[in-house]
Amino acid sequence: MMEQQVLRIAREVAISSAYEAGRVIRDRFGMLNQVREKDEHGDLVTEADHKAEAVILHKIQSVFPGHRIQSEEAGEIEAESEWTWLVDPLDGTNNYAVGLPLFSVSITLVHRQSPVLAVIYEPMTERLYVAATGEGATCNGNGLEIGERGPLAKARVGWIQGHLVQHDRKAARLRHHIEANSKRLMRLWAPTLQWTMLARGDLDGIIVYNSEGEDLYSGLLVVQESGGIVMDFEGHPFTGTGGQPYLIACRSEHRAYFLDLVREGLNDQ
Repeated sequence: MMEQQVLRIAREVAISSAYEAGRVIRDRFGMLNQVREKDEHGDLVTEADHKAEAVILHKIQSVFPGHRIQSEEAGEIEAESEWTWLVDPLDGTNNYAVGLPLFSVSITLVHRQSPVLAVIYEPMTERLYVAATGEGATCNGNGLEIGERGPLAKARVGWIQGHLVQHDRKAARLRHHIEANSKRLMRLWAPTLQWTMLARGDLDGIIVYNSEGEDLYSGLLVVQESGGIVMDFEGHPFTGTGGQPYLIACRSEHRAYFLDLVREGLNDQ
């Protein structure tokens, strides 16, 4: 298949998969029979994770059997392909397990190490976010535009950190500095929701401290295609995938504000 044909069909597959997986998750919300810790970091996994993941993987593999897949619970499904699907069937499992209705389905398609398609579905609010490289982003079919905002005295900031950061003193001091100098610091246990809040204009920025996983690139693409910028802590644009992301996402006019905020926090060590 030609690249554009793959992307057209992939969009349909990702959207239908997200809707169906979202129904599975929503129907089981508040009625869990099995919840267990899946690693030493205390992350949880439920039967809803596995059932939603099975729905998504079946749909992808039935249409694109030659594509590689990296999924939150199933791990890596190898294939010799330039295309890789990143799947988090339930981003926010810890919220879901304790009855907080803050979670989503996250699906990203990567081509040659670059995210090209993202779908995020929030089952409880029925918000569907779709973004494709160079085509913009939408929420339930309506165009998303992060828009401009005047100078910031204090910002509303989302904080996303990786599992290994929990006992990192440098990260803790940076987080404290940002919280002390922001209107509000938000941690939702569901990173994709913070990315969509930034794309809607409900957050001013996001700081990512060494957090790389299946749920990162869907939100990142939604923000970029909504007109936001994503850069590393040195101010260089972030592209591609991989590595240990230390990132800032915000409106372009707030670039200097957030770079200064992070640099001050890192230097105050």
